[in-house]
Amino acid sequence: MVKLFSQTKKKNAYARRRPALFKEPARRARAEEAWQPLKIDKRLAFITFIFICFGLIFTYSSSAFDSTSYFTRQVIFDALGVAAALFLSQAFLPLLRIFKPMFLMCISWGLLLVVLFTEPIANVHRWIDLGFFNLQPSEVAKVTLVIYVADYLSNVQGKLGKNWKLLIKPLAVSAVTFALMMKAPDLGTPMLMGAVVVLMLFVAGASLKHLGILFAMSLPVILYQLIFYSYRLERLLSFLNPEAQAGGAGYQLTQSFLAVGSGGWFGKGLGNSELKLEYLPAAHTDFIFSIMCEEIGLIGVLVIIAFFCWLLVRGVSLARVAKNGFNSLVIFGLTMTISIQAFFNMAMAIGLLPTKGIPLPFFSYGGSSVIMTLAMVGIILNLAASEAAPKTRRQDDFTDYRNRNR
Repeated sequence: MVKLFSQTKKKNAYARRRPALFKEPARRARAEEAWQPLKIDKRLAFITFIFICFGLIFTYSSSAFDSTSYFTRQVIFDALGVAAALFLSQAFLPLLRIFKPMFLMCISWGLLLVVLFTEPIANVHRWIDLGFFNLQPSEVAKVTLVIYVADYLSNVQGKLGKNWKLLIKPLAVSAVTFALMMKAPDLGTPMLMGAVVVLMLFVAGASLKHLGILFAMSLPVILYQLIFYSYRLERLLSFLNPEAQAGGAGYQLTQSFLAVGSGGWFGKGLGNSELKLEYLPAAHTDFIFSIMCEEIGLIGVLVIIAFFCWLLVRGVSLARVAKNGFNSLVIFGLTMTISIQAFFNMAMAIGLLPTKGIPLPFFSYGGSSVIMTLAMVGIILNLAASEAAPKTRRQDDFTDYRNRNR
């Protein structure tokens, strides 16, 4: 009897200890689900690093008489932008669970409304003075518009070509955004983002017929904006024949031609630009590409253009391999925003497009442009990394955004 009791006691002790044997797999499962830093795309990070370095060099070089001040402020802007990029590269999708795309659009609309009641700078209402720098709401709206359109299109992918009514909602939201921008007044950013939205609609399955009708409907609005604002018409006429108005509306473009042409093959050397000495207006902002042509020549700027092409190809490649529709469209939209803006700016500097206040991404001096451009890169890195990361239950909750919104 005592022997039997002792055996039963041993069995009970074993039974009590037995659950501990199954705790280790549970711990491993919880450890796998714990947050781990995402591995960012090294090639895109390298391209961004090169752009930041060269952007700081040319900000200092293109500033005529206050180089140190501009350079110092640009370093601060780049630091804030890098911090935003690093944060978003790890936390964008989790944040999107809290801040829905339509909520982000409403914030952008609020900022675009507020800026209309601020003091004008150079006769336009585009910046909100925050003290340490001027916030440009249109830069924020570019990012939020891409996120909203991608979110909507990811839910109707494959249906756009059959039902044109599905285009109404994203086009209405885009139209409100563009209307607020044009009240500033600003025509360049709406045209840039209009091109991006059309490309996103096309890759999501919209028919060319519907997009052609959309383009035809937008032409009267563009013509009205050109005619109603006389200075835009003057810019267009000076673009067609800048030499005829070299002392007036064509002055800036003529000086840009002189800067680009005088650089030759290899340029005059860093810091040796002559046109930046108050001959070329906005030399360190909208026309920094002209100064780059003058100082590093054709060979140098071809290297910069090659890096922008690499950025475009890499971004499109990441968008193509993405399995989640939302991730793919956001990567594609943000890549197109940066790339088209860059090529718009460079084309404007060499006279292929009329002059517009569109900065060169990563290079032009300015807080809002630099910070938001780097924020776009951070979002792309996050979405690309979430696609490549091993899927855990928690990561699936974050990355399958379309299912979470149903």
